[in-house]
Amino acid sequence: MGYEPKTKPTDHSVEEFIENVNHEKKKEDAYRLLDIFTETSGYEAKMWGPSIIGFGSYHYVYESGHEGDAPLIGFSPRKANISLYFPADDPKRETFLEKLGKHKTGKSCVYINKVDDIDVEVMKNMIQHSIEHLKEKYPG
Repeated sequence: MGYEPKTKPTDHSVEEFIENVNHEKKKEDAYRLLDIFTETSGYEAKMWGPSIIGFGSYHYVYESGHEGDAPLIGFSPRKANISLYFPADDPKRETFLEKLGKHKTGKSCVYINKVDDIDVEVMKNMIQHSIEHLKEKYPG
């Protein structure tokens, strides 16, 4: 039996998921991000697993032979903060992050407290560049 990735696209409603966000300001920010990511990426939002709102998808294959599908970019309004998902191996990632505004980083996550803390134009450029980077790295 092979490895089954936990994060797969589902048919759950993105709007329903956002409506269930407990914090009013975070809910507002989630709708703002939904608009920005949809408009900038040109992809329709889809739920990936129980809590990630993803846009587009790509198929990856690691040297180990492990493969799967993942959203090109995405975000998730979590309890502690909002997670933005951008590829960790993008060579321009750090350049964008230096200009982004108030954030913290994890492996492939960029954590923000609220949209007002960041430069939305920088985030839009990061969305576009991340998609280009992944499409180049994983063509087809």
